[in-house]
Amino acid sequence: MEKKKVVIIGGGITGLATAYYLQKEIKEKALPLEVKLFEASNRFGGVINTVKKDGFIVEKGPDSILARKASALKLIKEVGLEDKVVSNTAGKSYIYARGKIHSMPEGAFMGIPTQVTPFALSGLFSPLGKLRAAGDFILPRGKEKADQSLGEFFRRRLGDEIVDNLIDPLLSGIYAGDIDRLSLMSLFPMFYHMEQKHRSLVLGLKKTMPAPPKAAKKEPSRKGMFISLSTGLESLVDEVVRQMEDGTAIKGTPVDKIVKEENHYHITLANGTVEQADSVVIATEHFHAQKMLSDYPFMSTFDDMPSYSVANVAMAFPKSAIKQDIEGTGFLVSRNSDFRITACTWTHKKWPGTTPKEMALLRCYVGKPNDQAAVDLSDEEIISIALRDLNKTMNITDKPLFHIITRWKQAMPQYNVGHIERMKNVKESLAKELPGVFLAGGSYEGVGIPDCIDQGESAVKKVLEFLR
Repeated sequence: MEKKKVVIIGGGITGLATAYYLQKEIKEKALPLEVKLFEASNRFGGVINTVKKDGFIVEKGPDSILARKASALKLIKEVGLEDKVVSNTAGKSYIYARGKIHSMPEGAFMGIPTQVTPFALSGLFSPLGKLRAAGDFILPRGKEKADQSLGEFFRRRLGDEIVDNLIDPLLSGIYAGDIDRLSLMSLFPMFYHMEQKHRSLVLGLKKTMPAPPKAAKKEPSRKGMFISLSTGLESLVDEVVRQMEDGTAIKGTPVDKIVKEENHYHITLANGTVEQADSVVIATEHFHAQKMLSDYPFMSTFDDMPSYSVANVAMAFPKSAIKQDIEGTGFLVSRNSDFRITACTWTHKKWPGTTPKEMALLRCYVGKPNDQAAVDLSDEEIISIALRDLNKTMNITDKPLFHIITRWKQAMPQYNVGHIERMKNVKESLAKELPGVFLAGGSYEGVGIPDCIDQGESAVKKVLEFLR
């Protein structure tokens, strides 16, 4: 029986998970299939990128995985790295707003109060801002809508101050986007349904959030809600690639074009060679997918989907250089402040295993939606911005022992209002015009590592169903 061929394009975590799980199915069910993966760059892993230097472990991309999303831990166990799993230290988080640093109010879920007292006492908001937020208890539920921006929704319920000083910094840290354009139904549909059902978000959260167990008083857990690997997140990438069949994953090989020819696909590589495939999984950003499928007008749906750039700078110091240390794991920055950094993680406190004793590792981020130029500044300028902003809160007197700056160009796809509709249209057009071609990855149905792995697993199911 002639083997059918599946080509996966993109060697980030989505493409790698797709290839890994597809090969697993082939082995377990003795399927007559072969798998090839092409990655344009000279390394696998996409934004997952770990550097080890002078005893420090520095993540240049994501530094953590949300533990409650099961797919990442499942893959970690599959490839035998379970003994390397570490949890972050649960520490205090802060927000820089109104000219100073404030503790994150207790009982906030994605910035929405679930306990009134910590909010009432917080210096993050003015008395008027607190009064406006209390409007959530009396305002009517919003009109039914197919979609709306996160900003529009939360401003209507809680007012501008809560949004600008708390919800926006939290969500910008995840999506690096503009809260007044990001889609509520793509990112947090549960809040829309909560308002429709309970009217008040605060009361809705109180009813739906599990109550903390009533147990004997004990020390609060120091274990946070994130996991990583003691060897760095890139070791997951390395292990997945290592466990694939030899010759499956090929790097340094961009794909130029994908064209349907009768009942299979011609895939033209940048080096001029043509691969044939019976099914294709495109695990790249939407704008790369558009170029490869430029013959198909429906892909222009993605024309109005921006992708922002971000940069981060990791800086190592002796602990003694921080003259005004703050107990906690980092701070976010309100959109109305004069800072150009958007956040700072105190990595040596959040992930103690990354940093030698008596050393500190700080990681700052730049590149707000309205400050994209910051990403292209020189290393010296980015460090100077980071130190200037840090010194307003931490008083660091020394230059860093070393720094690592990473610029991620167009790496943050924006799920703006209408994203669900956009994806529905593209999927329907693909099924009709290019059956057997599937999209998976951060541009489409979730940006986190577990979301990307989920999309890879889902792509495997779709490919097998199609080829059956």
